[in-house]
Amino acid sequence: MEVALELLWHWTDALVQLLLQPFYYISVIFIMLMYRRQVLLERKLFHVRLHSWGWQTWRTLIGGLAAGICVSIAIAFLGISLSVEAVACIWIVAILLMLLRVRYLCFAYSIGLLGVIQFILGFFPEFQLPGVAGTALETVNGLDIPALLTLVAVLHLAEALLVKWQGAGFANPVFMESKRGKLVGGYQMQTYWPLPLFLLIPAQTGGALLPWTPLLGDGWSAGFSMAALPVVIGFSEMTQSMLPQVKANKTFKRLLVYSVVLLAFSLLSAWWKPLTIAAALISILVHEGLLWYSRMEEQHSSPMFVHPQRGMKILAVIPGSPAESIGIKAGELIVKINGISIRTKEEMHAALRKNSAFCKLEVQNLQGESKFLQRAIYAGEHHQLGVILAPDPDAGVALVMKPLSIFQLIAMKVQARQKTNEQPLDHPPGGNTAEM
Repeated sequence: MEVALELLWHWTDALVQLLLQPFYYISVIFIMLMYRRQVLLERKLFHVRLHSWGWQTWRTLIGGLAAGICVSIAIAFLGISLSVEAVACIWIVAILLMLLRVRYLCFAYSIGLLGVIQFILGFFPEFQLPGVAGTALETVNGLDIPALLTLVAVLHLAEALLVKWQGAGFANPVFMESKRGKLVGGYQMQTYWPLPLFLLIPAQTGGALLPWTPLLGDGWSAGFSMAALPVVIGFSEMTQSMLPQVKANKTFKRLLVYSVVLLAFSLLSAWWKPLTIAAALISILVHEGLLWYSRMEEQHSSPMFVHPQRGMKILAVIPGSPAESIGIKAGELIVKINGISIRTKEEMHAALRKNSAFCKLEVQNLQGESKFLQRAIYAGEHHQLGVILAPDPDAGVALVMKPLSIFQLIAMKVQARQKTNEQPLDHPPGGNTAEM
């Protein structure tokens, strides 16, 4: 009972610390800006809004809160602890890295980099700096890198589970260039979760004792206190060869392997210090390697969202549209409308106009089987039933992959590059240059 009351008291104190720290609010504002930019991207590409940036933000906060509670429980048994100065040091490095690329706002990079810096400083034990720089240097030298890398591994385990749980729901359909320069459909999957963590810290004076012995660290005989640490985890993927759920499942498995390998090296380095630099390099390089491998996989895979010789491929379905109400799904193929075979948007529009009050569809599902759907069409409903089709291969607006900086995110910079040919579009699909 005494331990439970002590935990409740320290948790309340840590919660107040969290609400007073600017880093948690910075992460929430960053996420809101990112989702707002994605909504602008959708409007530019398709002239409709497929997602609500407010609802996406709430989903992210709820998922992050659930993951934060689970991770906090796990690291309480591991015994990971750090000071307020260490929290500030980690976040300052993370924010500096974010200025280079938004996706560097990940503790795999900031803590891994701090591990490398600490390793280099170990060769110069007499090196000192005056003032604030000297204090920062002392803080870096005092960091428990193995414990922090263990934290990174646990965070990426939580990230893997969140990707499997929520990753596909954050997929945004886009138009992009294939390796042959043709316009194809695909998905941008990018999201970040802010996690409020509550870390147990060995107390300097007497207090309630923990009923268990933490795996890492010592000095728990005097009791414990608690500190709040806001962190951000997330992933960024592009796919043109598979559906979002399939891509999310692949990313989940790779992140799971990454987190297990990093966890093993981090725990071993806690007992044998020379492995610390190996764990730090794994944190950075394997993380980058997963992104590189995913890009190479996409480049060597055939695009899924291109129009075949028969029918029109569906890239996405607008929420609340007639297509959603009758069960049309992304990846399926519209073969006939009102008994008329279609191969172009012009033929699709002509077939819909044949009976403006009612439509009958023949759709080929993901297994290659035909299904027959029908529905009344009411005034004011979407002119294409609410489906977003794969783009024409030689006309439209292509998504250009470039690193996205925080300054472009704040400015909501969404540019477009038009791809044209001799055949004009009756309804341009829209587009964007996303600098990622």
